[in-house]
Amino acid sequence: MWADDAALDAAERRLDEWESSLAERAERAKTLSATMRELTGTAHNADRTVDVTVDSAGVLIDLRLDERIRQQPAAHSARQILETTTAARADLLRQVSDAVTQSLGGDPSAQTIVDSYRGRLLPDQGSNDARR
Repeated sequence: MWADDAALDAAERRLDEWESSLAERAERAKTLSATMRELTGTAHNADRTVDVTVDSAGVLIDLRLDERIRQQPAAHSARQILETTTAARADLLRQVSDAVTQSLGGDPSAQTIVDSYRGRLLPDQGSNDARR
């Protein structure tokens, strides 16, 4: 009977540890989610005529154009805006990667989260399916 009680106690300890581990992971995920909602990515082009900020989803939330932009063709300005927006999304991805690594460390889900953001933020750098 002692062996059964010892086995039962060991099983209860394992369940308690598992429950504690799940609660800890849930809390880390909640904290990470809140942190990531606050992230923004920023970038500017080489001559600083274009400054871009994207929100945590990679959506453009601020665009600042220097007056010097008027002295170049509109097509060139458009290209600069798109390239700078991509750079701002890359900045956001770097911040996401840092936050995930800091929060989850070597947890296998960490890379999955970063890869998911990479696919949404920089689709042309993902799989060939994303290319147009």
